[in-house]
Amino acid sequence: MAQVIKTKKQKKMAQLNFGGTVENVVIRDEFPLEKAREVLKNETIAVIGYGVQGPGQALNLRDNGFNVIVGQRQGKTYDKAVADGWVPGETLFGIEEACERGTIVMCLLSDAAVMSVWPTIKPYLTAGKALYFSHGFAITYKERTNIIPPADVDVILVAPKGSGTSLRRMFLQGRGLNSSYAIFQDATGRAWDRVIALGIGVGSGYLFETTFKKEVYSDLTGERGTLMGAIQGLLLAQYETLRENGHEPSEAFNETVEELTQSLMPLFAENGMDWMYANCSTTAQRGALDWMGPFHDAVKPVFEKLYREVACGNEAQRSIDTNSKPDYREGLEKELAALRESEMWRAGAVVRKLRPENN
Repeated sequence: MAQVIKTKKQKKMAQLNFGGTVENVVIRDEFPLEKAREVLKNETIAVIGYGVQGPGQALNLRDNGFNVIVGQRQGKTYDKAVADGWVPGETLFGIEEACERGTIVMCLLSDAAVMSVWPTIKPYLTAGKALYFSHGFAITYKERTNIIPPADVDVILVAPKGSGTSLRRMFLQGRGLNSSYAIFQDATGRAWDRVIALGIGVGSGYLFETTFKKEVYSDLTGERGTLMGAIQGLLLAQYETLRENGHEPSEAFNETVEELTQSLMPLFAENGMDWMYANCSTTAQRGALDWMGPFHDAVKPVFEKLYREVACGNEAQRSIDTNSKPDYREGLEKELAALRESEMWRAGAVVRKLRPENN
């Protein structure tokens, strides 16, 4: 059960025990949507960028009854915003005008784009406004990004633990995606109320405390690790091993990817890894328990190296250097195409078509 306490700022929060460590969180019962609307009733929320996080957060805020506008340059993304119901000259503007109109400027551009657009945004960050991020990158690595906010604005963060697409889908399903929140700078004395209200408004299930630095360190580690980089590497290594030992592509993919995503992940997502193990055969249980140690020992040094690279700024610099290249998009498409056209994922495309719901 949640125990309600007051922080040093006399804000009511819950304390929850996460595996033996007590942490402060904000739950909806304490900070309902009605309270969030009251906190932000006189604010104009300007969502800058309509790419990955922008649509989900902007649409959820709009549907939750907040005063939201979007700032986006002309082009395909601007057209997407129009298709989503944002009206040019009323709720959809260029970046400069949106920043001027907004009292809360939600900077939801990519990290590389934030750096290039920052000189456009900064002049409109007048005293009392709030600057909002969903990633701690720009502020944590400010010596590399040159993004230094004015001293008289709030600087806050809400980081949904998932993509903007997932945030929107779960909102439409009546669910919430958990988020972290942080305050880098409280110039007005209202930063906490603002950030929590925004977190509730964008569709967070609950909000847990962090810092800009911890958010970006954990985020970069997770993306390069189990969430994206490591999982692809692990899946490919098993798939290749099965193929090299005579297994057909369909069998290799089913035993490597399909069973994981369609059968097992939903189980441990629902009730933990032990529960998933308990719902498998005794042969599977024994093998998993015996082999999880060797796999842990094999990959732990890689994760330790990864975290060091994140903490010292090398990963941030690699992202800045690569993502700032004029031909970055073309290079990215080639890399994604190589993944898509690999045997494993071409086999996967056929397997997905054979799922009962697709027939």
